[in-house]
Amino acid sequence: MNKSERFWDKTASQYDQIEMKDEQTYRHIIQRTKAQLERSNVVLDVGCGTGLISNEVAEDVKEIHAIDISSNMIAIAEKKAKARNIANINYAHATIFDERYKEGSFDVILAFHVLHLLEDEHLALRRMNELLKPGGLLISATPCVGEKIVLKSLLSFAGRVGLMPKIRSYKIRHLVDSVEKGNFSIVESNGLKKSSQEYFIIARKS
Repeated sequence: MNKSERFWDKTASQYDQIEMKDEQTYRHIIQRTKAQLERSNVVLDVGCGTGLISNEVAEDVKEIHAIDISSNMIAIAEKKAKARNIANINYAHATIFDERYKEGSFDVILAFHVLHLLEDEHLALRRMNELLKPGGLLISATPCVGEKIVLKSLLSFAGRVGLMPKIRSYKIRHLVDSVEKGNFSIVESNGLKKSSQEYFIIARKS
């Protein structure tokens, strides 16, 4: 188990309370995501956490494969889905590089609050592109803390001393460039929350 996995396992029990302090942003993400989904879609939710979004959009699609590096997050997500009788989500303690996920398997990939945490975002984005069907969509929301100098410095320090995983300090232009270099065409992109410069992107597999 690496440092990131340990961190997220320890955070799992408080994750919902932390994230839902910004419930308005989550509701906005869910609403905009639902608008892009079709009943026939097979979806991959990368870094699904405790299922905050997967459980909300499950009724709009055929099936969801939701994955996270934290087994504790997955356990909570499964419990919540069971309590709501949601049967079309397969939660798994896995990464996108797991061999069970085959090329061209998914209509949509969700990557919320994930890209800034990846060690190699270019490799990960290429893999996401590979897993999508032709014309498939990548829907993401990513904090661009590089736009906030003080916040960038604080998070950089916390990452260096091991208080939290290292965070990539994206600037918006860098984020958009990274997605495009992954062989995606940007369909829609705009800010979600000014205080964190959180950026919402819909991109299509080129």
